[in-house]
Amino acid sequence: MKVQSAEIVISAVKPSQYPEGDLPEIALAGRSNVGKSSFINKLLNRKSLARISSKPGKTQTLNFYLINEVLHFVDVPGYGYAKVSKKEREAWGKMIETYFTTRDQLKAVVLIVDLRHPPTNDDIMMYDFLKHYEIPAIIIATKADKIPKGKWQKHLKVTRETLDLEKGDELILFSSETGEGKDKAWAAIQRFTNVQ
Repeated sequence: MKVQSAEIVISAVKPSQYPEGDLPEIALAGRSNVGKSSFINKLLNRKSLARISSKPGKTQTLNFYLINEVLHFVDVPGYGYAKVSKKEREAWGKMIETYFTTRDQLKAVVLIVDLRHPPTNDDIMMYDFLKHYEIPAIIIATKADKIPKGKWQKHLKVTRETLDLEKGDELILFSSETGEGKDKAWAAIQRFTNVQ
């Protein structure tokens, strides 16, 4: 997909703040520091539309990005970051759960995991949550540039087995450094949203 325009339109914490209209939405989930912002910026050909922070746990709202006036990306707070109070984590959890379970415009969730390591318990919980609510998932295994090419398949297998991926759920190897997997990621997103 050729991105002509991309802008953040709103940071929301409750349903009354979500954008109006019926544009399809793709949510992006992953643990803090997994490279969500880098993934968004790479997909949208922007250097710093999504702010990349050296401090994990920075995204504390649902950030809606409008792309080509036809699609929203929704960046949700990263999970699994310890330095945030339990109360805050619970509030985020509720906010994310409300969005995931009540938003008709949500077409799929991109779950970003780190290819270098087996998915964490939090990753597994998130994937199971999506399966429970029958929300389509696209799994992006990022940081592929940090692993020798010859070992990619081995690492993908570990990811697939650890998450116990369901048949039909796509697992895409990705690198925001090299752009590896960018076209595949867009193709998967377009399948769920029917945008050109």
